[in-house]
Amino acid sequence: MSSHASHHHAAPHSHTHGHGPAAPVSRHLRKVIAAVLIPFAAAVAVGLVVLWPGGAPPHKPSGVGFDQPTEKARVIKVVEVNCADVHAEQQSQPPSPTGQPPAGGAAKGKPCQQATIKVTTGENAGRTFQTVVTPDALRRYTTGQDVVVAYSPKAPKDLQYAVSDVDRSLPMWVLAAIFAGAVVLVGRLRGVLALVALAASFVVLTLFILPAILQGSDPLVVAIVGGSAIMLIALYMCHGLTARTSVAVLGTLVSLLLIGLLGSVFINWALLTGNTDDTTGLVHSLYPNIEIHGLLLAGIIIGSLGVLDDVTVTQTAAIWELKEADPSAGWRALYGAAMRIGRDHIASVVNTLVLAYAGAALPLLLLFSIAQSSVGTVATSEVVAEEIVRTLVGSIGLVASVPLTTLLAALVVSADRRSHGAPGTSVETGTGTETEPGAGALVDAAGGRTHRRGGHGRRRKR
Repeated sequence: MSSHASHHHAAPHSHTHGHGPAAPVSRHLRKVIAAVLIPFAAAVAVGLVVLWPGGAPPHKPSGVGFDQPTEKARVIKVVEVNCADVHAEQQSQPPSPTGQPPAGGAAKGKPCQQATIKVTTGENAGRTFQTVVTPDALRRYTTGQDVVVAYSPKAPKDLQYAVSDVDRSLPMWVLAAIFAGAVVLVGRLRGVLALVALAASFVVLTLFILPAILQGSDPLVVAIVGGSAIMLIALYMCHGLTARTSVAVLGTLVSLLLIGLLGSVFINWALLTGNTDDTTGLVHSLYPNIEIHGLLLAGIIIGSLGVLDDVTVTQTAAIWELKEADPSAGWRALYGAAMRIGRDHIASVVNTLVLAYAGAALPLLLLFSIAQSSVGTVATSEVVAEEIVRTLVGSIGLVASVPLTTLLAALVVSADRRSHGAPGTSVETGTGTETEPGAGALVDAAGGRTHRRGGHGRRRKR
């Protein structure tokens, strides 16, 4: 059998579309990419070392909101009682501004719930206390239900514990297990790597970003360093240490810088403080050194990172596959074809981002709707303007990432010094130098083999 025939039949399944390894670029191009990315990765590593917080700063719990000790407990008894007998009569409420009857009117006259709660963890494990649930309360209790209780050591003994929430550990762990199983089932090895990268992202977030901000470091600098670390870990772990991934990293980095610049400009111009809810106010009161203004910008950068990764990887992969399908294509043709893919991606991603933010702010939007405020009043109020700036700045960065990454990838693959037209051309692969039979030959990145798409030196039409 001839050399050509052996190549044609030995590995007919080695060419893949989108999920297989990309054909390696030349050694020269790898050196150019490394010259850009290695200093960047080194700078990120130095930033991690310099800003490493060593844990969150200690403080005495204030007992306000989330800042209070909690223990686990269980409901051991629930009985119905007369609200008047337990001094839990519903108080009269003023009519609403719209003239509607006060909330809870339908529940008037119904019995109250008296639940007996047993503390199961902490120094007072085994202690019991009672709590009363009025008929108009949204949360109800059942015997055997696990709850979370807040502990106030300075309060009178019978008032030291109060139910703060229900224990959702079981459904949350089950949902997480279903998610992990679905990712591994569909993604296989890539799915496993994606889960590992997700765990690494949480490690960076909880051990570096959050403690560093609490220690008083500039939230913007922390977000850039931590977000870059997450980006490097996630992209290279999920997509491999390849030139294609490196181009996606560069595209993501440029887009993040654009988002940071636009966010800084418009947050300052719109005079946004970032202190628009009770949680932010509580954090600022506990840690006055935190720059709340910078915290808003840091949130925009970190929130945009995940979607940016998706866009840049997709566009880079499109360029590589188009080049592999037509090795003679120049960078202009590659850019034009990939941008047709990118425009569809832009439409779906921007809509996804806007709806995600709108969904998160839905209760707030409902309040404005009830108040019958004008659209202009709602949009320019700080609490809504903050979400608008967050959404639009992130969306501009996403939109810009498509042409930026596509152009960068097209220039990179077109600048590759490998020759695609002449028979017998030497090709540098990850395993050495081999001979490329002709324009239709492809390089198998995994094994360094070459094969044709079709016989007689022509590519098969697809």
